[in-house]
Parts: sequence; structure tokens; C-alpha cells
Amino acid sequence: MRIISGALRGKTISPPAGITARPTTDFAKESLFNILENTYDLTNVCVLDLFAGVGGVSFEFASRGCLRLDAIDINRRQYKFIELTARQLHLPQIHALRLNAFDFPNICTVQYDIIFADPPYDLNGIDTLPDRVLSANILNDGGVFIFEHSAHYTFNTHPRFVQHRQYGSVNFSFFY
Repeated sequence: MRIISGALRGKTISPPAGITARPTTDFAKESLFNILENTYDLTNVCVLDLFAGVGGVSFEFASRGCLRLDAIDINRRQYKFIELTARQLHLPQIHALRLNAFDFPNICTVQYDIIFADPPYDLNGIDTLPDRVLSANILNDGGVFIFEHSAHYTFNTHPRFVQHRQYGSVNFSFFY
């Protein structure tokens, strides 16, 4: 896994063996960040990364200078990997939290400019995630919720759905 852009551009991060997280592909990450950088000043945003996995998207935001990033994952090894790597890379804005990403929106007291969620594609209940996140009042006005999912899901009838982008097998649905 490598960081595509920002202060840590080209930095390779090697998760430990045995981690089962499916990192977002470089092609999809690069496309997503092209969209975001044309809309937001990433040095002036607070970000929530739900189902952070090994932190690929978190490190990408931090490399681009985001103010704060909360990386949520319930898997102990993945959480520890993000925490250790953030320390090694001197990224104090990353806060790794070992919590259930489905429950986090209801206990969260922070509001974010960008919320990114990349749950395992076959996880039960992921179709409920947009409503869980958007009803929790954790997205700032003018903020965006980006949901990475498989092609088996479509959210274009959701009242806050704005756009869908597909990059190979990666699908992003955007909600405001």
C-alpha cells in the first residue's frame, strides 16, 4: 500500500501479514481525492474514516494535511497498526479508535467535514449505513459522506444521495 500524494507521497506502508482488510485500490483512491481536492481545501477539514482497515484512506488524508482524522475500526490488529504507523509517520492528527463503526455515529460528539466509510462488502447491514451516519448529526453543513461499496448496492433513491462513481469494482456513493 502506498500514499499517492501530499507530504508523504510515494511512502510505502506494509501492513502485517494476516490482516484481512481490503484496502481501496490506488486507482480508486486517486480518483476520489481528485474529486475531493476540487471541492475542499483538505488542509482545513476534519475527517472520519469508518471501517478504517489498515488506514490507507486515513494516511492519504493526513498526507494532504487534514486538521483531524478519526480512524475507527473494531479489529484490534488493524487499529494497532494505524496507531503505530501514525506515530512512526509523525501524523498527530490521526486518532485511531477501536470501536464498532456501526455504533460510533450514535456516540460521537464531533462533527466532520468529510466522512468516509469502507465496510467489508459482504458485511450484514451495510445498506443501513447511510441512514445511520446521516441521521446522527455528525456531518457539518456543506460536508460529504462517501460510502465505498460493491456494485450490489445502489443508493440513488436516497434523499441525500448526490452522485455515484465507479472505478473498476470500487463504487463510491456521495451524500450531502
